Amino acid sequence: MPLLWPLLLSAALFGVGVYGVLARRNAVLALMGVELMLNAANLNLVAFDVWFRDVLVSGQVFTLFIIALAAAEIGLGLAIVLRLFRAYGHVDVDRVGGDPS
Repeated sequence: MPLLWPLLLSAALFGVGVYGVLARRNAVLALMGVELMLNAANLNLVAFDVWFRDVLVSGQVFTLFIIALAAAEIGLGLAIVLRLFRAYGHVDVDRVGGDPS
């Protein structure tokens, strides 16, 4: 399989993730965008690892670290979203700030 196809898919995933982070007001959708960007990076790492036939499988090892980081990020992110919802009654990141009422 040529290297172009995973890279195009990765670029598309990363673009959708950037759009999700920048255009959405909901904090949960922004977290989903960050996860899409991390998965695009994972796809790049594995694709280049297979393409270069790395004996140490460095790309796959880095992918496992990123998956662990993403799990920690989503746990912390959802805790922050729950705290925002309890304090403000919504998770709209544009309206957060000032005195919670």
